[in-house]
Amino acid sequence: MSEKQTETEIPGLTIGISGPARRSLAQRLISLGLRLAGARTHYIRPGSRINVALLDGLVLSGGTHVHPERYGQQPQVTAKYDPRRDDTDYRLLEQAEAIGIPVLGICRGAQFINIFHGGSLCQNVTPLRVNTRHRPLLLPLQTVRLVAGSRLEDLMPSWRIGANRIHSQAIKRLGRGLRVTAVDNDLFVQAIESTGTQWLMGVQWHPEYLLYHVGHRRIFRRLVHAACERKLQRLENESAQWQGEPPRVIEQADTRQKSRV
Repeated sequence: MSEKQTETEIPGLTIGISGPARRSLAQRLISLGLRLAGARTHYIRPGSRINVALLDGLVLSGGTHVHPERYGQQPQVTAKYDPRRDDTDYRLLEQAEAIGIPVLGICRGAQFINIFHGGSLCQNVTPLRVNTRHRPLLLPLQTVRLVAGSRLEDLMPSWRIGANRIHSQAIKRLGRGLRVTAVDNDLFVQAIESTGTQWLMGVQWHPEYLLYHVGHRRIFRRLVHAACERKLQRLENESAQWQGEPPRVIEQADTRQKSRV
């Protein structure tokens, strides 16, 4: 799917955005990034009982810390927690992975994906930083190094990129079925993806604040591209079933074209 093709809305393609009860600028910018790529969006608040099968893709956005009990720890820092959102995100991710729709996790969302897969977090990385700044950065002043051959590296113009940093937590023990695809100069995990066929990516930074950079904008475009490919596959299989033909299976990895989206 070319960039020109995604300038207009793709009929019926809907990406869910999970976030806090009160939608903030970050969630509005995520919606903008997806709509620029041609998708419709649906905002999902804590406690929502939406049927994930009605969605074509899912974004787990940033926000409050995931409660440490989710990964077998007690709180070690003073932070706001939202157990209702934790429950909602768990249910959404469980359904999304069961049916194989594409998922993007941003900051808290990336951490939640890791926790869902049995991983853990470092609750406060700030005093552990040596080679990176300690204060939050909205501008892309943090250096991130990408792993060759990853989905993320395929989107970016270089293996070394600039990213922002708002988080104070980071992935510690990597979850099952995931691989690290980016690290910062202190070697804290900055991005993960699934080792399976599902399009599943998590980034520790906030690409929605960097839509003016083509590489970060492509993260949303690639999610929409993967959602469109999966929907076309599903419709084709449904049509084949109506005609009594065996469904055709398309590996999710087939959507990873080398051309820029």
